[in-house]
Amino acid sequence: MYRHLRRTLLVLATLLALAAPSAAEAHTSDTAAAAAPFKVLGLYSGTWDAAHIDFEKEANDWLPEQAAANGFTYTASNDWNLLANGGVNAYQVVLFLDDLPQTAAQRTGFEQYMRGGGAWMGFHVSAFTTDAASWSWYHNTFLGSGNFKSNTWGPTSATLKVEDRTHPSTMNLPATFTSSVSEWYSWSDDLRQNPDIKILASVDPSSFPLGTDPDQSWYSGYYPILWTNTKYKMLYANFGHNAMNYDTNTRTSSTFASATQNRFLLDGLKWLGGADSTTPPPDDTLSETSWYSLKNVGNGTCVDARAAATANGTAIQQYTCNGTQAQQFRLATTDSGYRSIGVRLNSQQVIDVTDVSAADNAPLQLWAYGGGQNQQWLPVKEATGRYHFTARHSGRCLTAATSAANSVQLTQRTCDGTAAQSFTTTAA
Repeated sequence: MYRHLRRTLLVLATLLALAAPSAAEAHTSDTAAAAAPFKVLGLYSGTWDAAHIDFEKEANDWLPEQAAANGFTYTASNDWNLLANGGVNAYQVVLFLDDLPQTAAQRTGFEQYMRGGGAWMGFHVSAFTTDAASWSWYHNTFLGSGNFKSNTWGPTSATLKVEDRTHPSTMNLPATFTSSVSEWYSWSDDLRQNPDIKILASVDPSSFPLGTDPDQSWYSGYYPILWTNTKYKMLYANFGHNAMNYDTNTRTSSTFASATQNRFLLDGLKWLGGADSTTPPPDDTLSETSWYSLKNVGNGTCVDARAAATANGTAIQQYTCNGTQAQQFRLATTDSGYRSIGVRLNSQQVIDVTDVSAADNAPLQLWAYGGGQNQQWLPVKEATGRYHFTARHSGRCLTAATSAANSVQLTQRTCDGTAAQSFTTTAA
């Protein structure tokens, strides 16, 4: 009997060993799952108020630019019936850019999505109502704000006080910061009295008076700007109204002009999507007046203007570090944390993605700075103190070759976290 039992146990152990994944397989599986981008759906209408419509257009340009570097994919749609027919269930996060669901089926579908574990971020007008009772769950329970009460006019920036710096969406923010320009709403319900609501940021008293029209300005009081409902995976942001020249229907401000505000958006999206929201924020400590050499971590070469030339079309290459001005660059701020990278030989000539290409392996060159998004780079500080640089128009990273051969032209490539995309910055 003993021999039989021992034989049986050995067979069972063998079967269990075969069925269980190896440590390497388990690690690979976990890594793949962690690396998979989460899906974001931006719903918009584009039908009400030129400033709201312009924000929606700007958001639908900016979010795809940020997606690859921040671990998500972005789809924009004006089909609100995706809430009613279950289409929203294919996405981990849904955004309301310039409206909210209007039909009973859309509203029911959204409530089911949120109660089922979905995640949401809403902007500005997505909370607007003068009849909260018509959808009480959304306005009174979910948002907690009730009815629209008042607004500031005209649109201005505000100094915001961060009230909770432990939340994943605000942990990388300073105690106070200057927002981008917006019209601001106040509400009938005091969010501070709602035990389910956690206010993340509010108007700092130093902002008063807030507004340019004396009859539509705030002179004192308490005004929440960013908050979450702790019973749901959600964030609401009061901003989302660009300043406009209504006569010509042209934008005069950008909602994405504040790098700090953008950090809230990106860290908030990562939290909503279940990704790591502790990624170091874009760096704002690199001097705008210093000259830096950019040395690739992978192969030890430096970013270099070929043959020390400055003409349009000069190849940006890798070359043995030599301390010449062809390898010295100034990182001048544009907006939203982005920098142009001008060569010291002629700082108006900047690193440019050839032909505004969004493709992998598009070559880099020098070109006269004209404000193009293919001439702007987001420096992101890594845990090691090094940087990777993300192209604004494509979301792809500045990339060196795997070999240390001189004169290889640098390219942009999908950000992958490898040493070929990691650079040390040393002041010249």
